[in-house]
Amino acid sequence: MSSATVNDATLHYHDIGPKTGLPVLLIHGHPFNRSLWLPQAAALAGAGHRVITPDLRGYGDSSVSEGPVYLSDFADDLAGILDHLGIEEAVVGGVSMGGQIAMEMQRSHAGRVRALLLSDTSAPAETPEGKAFRNRLADRLLAEGMDGYADEVIDKMLAAYNVTAMPDVADRVLRMMRTTDPRGAAAALRGRAERPDYRDTLAATRCPVLIVVGADDVYTPIAEAEALHQLVPHATLSVIEQAGHLPGAEQPVHFNATLLDFLGTQIPHSMARSAG
Repeated sequence: MSSATVNDATLHYHDIGPKTGLPVLLIHGHPFNRSLWLPQAAALAGAGHRVITPDLRGYGDSSVSEGPVYLSDFADDLAGILDHLGIEEAVVGGVSMGGQIAMEMQRSHAGRVRALLLSDTSAPAETPEGKAFRNRLADRLLAEGMDGYADEVIDKMLAAYNVTAMPDVADRVLRMMRTTDPRGAAAALRGRAERPDYRDTLAATRCPVLIVVGADDVYTPIAEAEALHQLVPHATLSVIEQAGHLPGAEQPVHFNATLLDFLGTQIPHSMARSAG
């Protein structure tokens, strides 16, 4: 594990695979950490790609900031990590909140984005009801901690049938949620409540885009993924069967095959060869 000081925060990350490989930056969702991407990092690095998996500000081993942390703050942090590593452009992917941070990277740091992976995420701005919910949840996590929340949402983060069918995966996801610092989770919830609408950004996107969704995702169902695909007609849409909100954890073999195929067929070979 490595670290960098970026925008007055200490950010921890893994950087694996050949330094000459195509850089792939994978962004975890809330309330997780970089270990969410372990199956993808191993598969991509094994295929010759350079994989960077950071702990976002306030999550995992990275430092916690006071006050709201906006999606633009996360995106600026990630651009700073790329600067620290000397990487001009990367494939930028994220799941859930991480997907929205990837969209923010496309909005505010488009020159750094070679291609996008958007997994189980949505583009519209938060609704008034959603803003109120996220701020109430932030208050609750600060008052009660993460354990009760983790137990309540595990059968939504994973497809309910996978909680019992995949106990090792459920335990790993629960452990990430329970060990997240409530202050970091609350700061991100308050910032995410104020997120902009990314639909115009996506409609103007010309780089390759892969949209992935778990077939039984209750947070961002297939209809959300189809709405993203309508905004970006040239994108590739893949539905992962037998998965919920975290298909990369629930069905890593299928997810990894989909991502590797995208990287192999949609990224120009000359660009991939010159990466790093």
